[in-house]
Amino acid sequence: MDWSCLIKNKTSLTVTTDSRKITPGCIFVALKGEHFDGNDYVDQAVSDGAAFVIKGENAMAELQDLARAWRRQLNIPVIAITGTNGKTTTKELTAAVLRTKYNLHYTQGNYNNSLGVPLTLLQLTKDQQLAIVEMGASHPGDIKELVDVAEPNYGLITNVGRAHLQGFGSFEGVMKTKAELYEYIIAHEGTIFRNEDNPYLLQMTEYALGNSGKSVQIVPYHTGKMPEGTRLVGDYNSENIQAAIAVGNYFGVSEEQALDAIRAYVPSNNRSQLMQTEHNTVVVDAYNANPTSMTAAINSFKGNCYILGAMRELGEYSHLEHQNIANMLLERKADIVYLVGSEWRETTAPYPVFDTTAQLAEYLKLHPITKARVLVKGSRSNQLETILPLL
Repeated sequence: MDWSCLIKNKTSLTVTTDSRKITPGCIFVALKGEHFDGNDYVDQAVSDGAAFVIKGENAMAELQDLARAWRRQLNIPVIAITGTNGKTTTKELTAAVLRTKYNLHYTQGNYNNSLGVPLTLLQLTKDQQLAIVEMGASHPGDIKELVDVAEPNYGLITNVGRAHLQGFGSFEGVMKTKAELYEYIIAHEGTIFRNEDNPYLLQMTEYALGNSGKSVQIVPYHTGKMPEGTRLVGDYNSENIQAAIAVGNYFGVSEEQALDAIRAYVPSNNRSQLMQTEHNTVVVDAYNANPTSMTAAINSFKGNCYILGAMRELGEYSHLEHQNIANMLLERKADIVYLVGSEWRETTAPYPVFDTTAQLAEYLKLHPITKARVLVKGSRSNQLETILPLL
């Protein structure tokens, strides 16, 4: 569809997929999901003031097409960030750094999928100078779909690890999918920010270059060490910090300015947060969990108590990966370990296993933890954040 009649000469757009948030002149996208159908609310949306409605079976594709057209009209440089672990933290840190110099728009929360990316682009305004778009993936082709919408000028892959193996099929599947970002950047002669200490990223660059006959500008950085004074916990965050500094330096933000911005950044959303409660010191990383991030969190943790949620979407690798984590805990001779999720029952771990976080909560009410340094590591599906008041 030719969207020029809808977006020409506009400096901003208001787009919503929620019929309860209609404002005069907005664009309403009637999406259909498993438990809802936005097409049922089209008439109401028009009555409430929607100026244009995207509806029908191809609503998602048309939304993405509109976002691409809007991105092209504004022609604002776009930095795409993906990776198995650390992409949201890297996005937040990079945004904190670039905001010191630029009028910036960046992905809010975890709006990093086939719906979130176009909505992020459609929030751009003519006054903004840079955009950061986070991209998530759980199946082959996911990143290609997103880069074809966002058309980034710059690409950064934080790392690759063993996550969503059920969808990707293997670790090699993870690498090939994430490399779709490199392939797009190379094909369009953009710029890649790359951690030179990560051999997988070097391999993926060579794979993406292949026989393309193209060259690409690479801005290198290294994992380095955790700088002092940040509010992030876990040495694994050093590579996220160095990535943000590298992007900042490229866009004219000095390392000193970048570090000041990073030190001022306060983690949220249960990512790498340090909490001092009345009874314990708690490290909370309960937003995402996969074998790679779980291993990194345990290796970085300096404490004696672990509360770990099950790792999901691992398919045939589930038993092996959970057993590997159990073995790590045994080697560390942890004082207290509580495991949440039936997946742990298939391991030889000699620790209490609770099928649900609610069951663990009831246990903690009767057996409170005190005077401990506690690692709470899991994913949103575990809902481990609900036990924080008990710690």
